[in-house]
Amino acid sequence: MKKTIIVFSGDLDRVMAAFIIANGAVAMGDEVTMFFTFWGLNVLRKPEKVKVKKSFLHALFGWMMPRGADRLGISKMNFGGLGARMMKIVMRQQNVTPLTELIAAAREQGIKMIACTMSMDVMGIRKEELIDGLEFAGVATYLAEADEANVNLFI
Repeated sequence: MKKTIIVFSGDLDRVMAAFIIANGAVAMGDEVTMFFTFWGLNVLRKPEKVKVKKSFLHALFGWMMPRGADRLGISKMNFGGLGARMMKIVMRQQNVTPLTELIAAAREQGIKMIACTMSMDVMGIRKEELIDGLEFAGVATYLAEADEANVNLFI
């Protein structure tokens, strides 16, 4: 069977849920495609600053958005990042796999991760700023994947 997940959110808790579901589905023998769009692209950003030429507004977007999985806030009670730090402590105490490891597991298991090129253009995100191993495509590619899937999630 095939599953698709649109990752629209850039919130730690929501992105964790997406990767937990994706990794679980692959472990059960399903094929999984994750389509990252708008704020969801932030999880795919490299943590280090990458020098690329951008317009003023795109540079401002880049400065305001978190770079990578370790810098995401949580959807509720973030309190300037304090909530995310507290969540990570509790997750570590409960032996919950960190997001960076969930992403690595997804890559190792062959989960297809697609970065939305239209969202990248709007937000000024360049391919060089994103982690390796991604595909780049638009909504038509996602829709083709979704047509073959028995589960389509929007997170």
